Amino acid sequence: MASLTLNTGTLQPLGDRLLVKVATKEEKTVGGIFLPDTAQEKPQIGEVTAVGLGSRNDKGTRVALEVKTGDKVLYSKYAGTEVKIDNVDYLLLAERDILAIVE
Repeated sequence: MASLTLNTGTLQPLGDRLLVKVATKEEKTVGGIFLPDTAQEKPQIGEVTAVGLGSRNDKGTRVALEVKTGDKVLYSKYAGTEVKIDNVDYLLLAERDILAIVE
């Protein structure tokens, strides 16, 4: 379990949820062309900053999450809830929305 410390307290995701800091958007192509906001793709990679305790199985036992704080992850394009905290973009996701850990 890891939480995110804020100026106003802490943010602790519940169950199998996790908080991901969204990677910055690509503003320039490889060839050096600057992209307007409307042409930029929504990022699908971010860093896990806080994780919940995990979901419960049929017997009521906690099942720990496979990802941990600090992992760089690839997530589904339209998954989660967007949250802005201290002018930083985050995404609150369920673990099932994580597609891979990026190494």
